[in-house]
Amino acid sequence: MNDTISTNKFVELTYRIVDKSNGEVIEQVEDPLGYVQGDNTLLFNQVTKELEGKSVGDEVEILLKAEEAFGPKIEELIFTDDINNVPLEYRYIGASVTMQNDKGGTKDFIVSNIEDGKLTIDGNHPLAGKDIIFYVEVLSIRDATADEIIEGGSIE
Repeated sequence: MNDTISTNKFVELTYRIVDKSNGEVIEQVEDPLGYVQGDNTLLFNQVTKELEGKSVGDEVEILLKAEEAFGPKIEELIFTDDINNVPLEYRYIGASVTMQNDKGGTKDFIVSNIEDGKLTIDGNHPLAGKDIIFYVEVLSIRDATADEIIEGGSIE
């Protein structure tokens, strides 16, 4: 059966994400990832749009500009402070810090730099401001079940 990707098809694929600026592989998924084509929150809209009409075995390269992917880097989400004002458990690059605003909302920040007695945290997604390339290989396509269509997103 030679199906192509269309709405309400269950698709299994593998992918890798590459930073367009330096060719670095940012993420690689080798275990098949399943989703239902159409309304989903798993893949970027541009990726599912580019996969429409593709068949099993197709390998697709999809360029996503920063605005289509993780958005621009927002400078207001980057804060630097004297390292002595930061608790010891957060004094390493990659540490996750959850901050709360005066209205009770929370946001995760990552320690992105420690230099000259200063520590910087960044609330942007690590890929914000970067153009990325999705390399996708379509492994299987079939009609989605009613439950899969209702669930919509990732089914692993």
